[in-house]
Amino acid sequence: MARPSASTPHLIWAAGHFLCFFAGLRYLAGTLMFATSSGGLSRWYTATYLGAIISYCVVVYKSFGVPQLNKPYIQRALMDENVQYLFLAVYWFMSKPIFITLIPFVTFSLFHVLTFLRTTVIPIIFPSASPAPGVNQAAAGGAPAAQPAAPPAKIAKFVQGWVKANYDPAMRFVAYAEVAIFARVLFGAILFRNSLMAPLFYAHFLRLRFYMSSFTRAAFQHVKSVLDGYTQHQSCPPVVRKAYLTLTDLISRYASSVLSVQNPPAAGAGQPAAGAAAANAPAAGAAGAAPRR
Repeated sequence: MARPSASTPHLIWAAGHFLCFFAGLRYLAGTLMFATSSGGLSRWYTATYLGAIISYCVVVYKSFGVPQLNKPYIQRALMDENVQYLFLAVYWFMSKPIFITLIPFVTFSLFHVLTFLRTTVIPIIFPSASPAPGVNQAAAGGAPAAQPAAPPAKIAKFVQGWVKANYDPAMRFVAYAEVAIFARVLFGAILFRNSLMAPLFYAHFLRLRFYMSSFTRAAFQHVKSVLDGYTQHQSCPPVVRKAYLTLTDLISRYASSVLSVQNPPAAGAGQPAAGAAAANAPAAGAAGAAPRR
């Protein structure tokens, strides 16, 4: 029986996600423990986004090929979720570190890392043995005798079940995290803690996510309902209520502007690079078919 193998692009894609996940965990842990950038913590932030950029570049290249400077190619690429997350990763890579921005990318990479371990690493290290002819045959009927699953097979099955069970909750978590990121960069711009371009750039990104992801739409609608209830309460100062209504009106006008979409996402689509790979990515080719969440 041939041993499973992985192509070079697939390995590069996986290496990017491993780097993104483990470097991101290191940076988040250091930040939560109030470590300082003087100790080299900022290098883990850079490494996290470097890993994300590598993995997304592989997916985008496999999906669109060599970049072309023509309108159809650019329009099609800009409406692809993996391209959007690639641009976002590049932007955060070049910006001043904001630790909360790592949460979506680290979450996506967690699912990719687990799937790569299940579909590629475990089969390569523990290849399933092909029974020899006539061995383990039942006396009557010649049917193969049932054998208990080996520990690696049990581990792979457990990983697959965990990924499937936790995928939707994780994507909802990411959607709320992205709303929180927008609030962070918006107030950061007001307080001059980050670039004034950050909320503008991220607003355009979230505008596309709102159209493409049901998780993002649900998160915005829930947050809006909570803020509506708070600002309508008698204890809310009128100036806060007025500012909130003005802000929501601006956001609604911006979000409701017409998007020119060449290929609208199908029902149920709208999940970038952590979806199909999360449950059923093939052993060789997860980097080839751009998985979506």
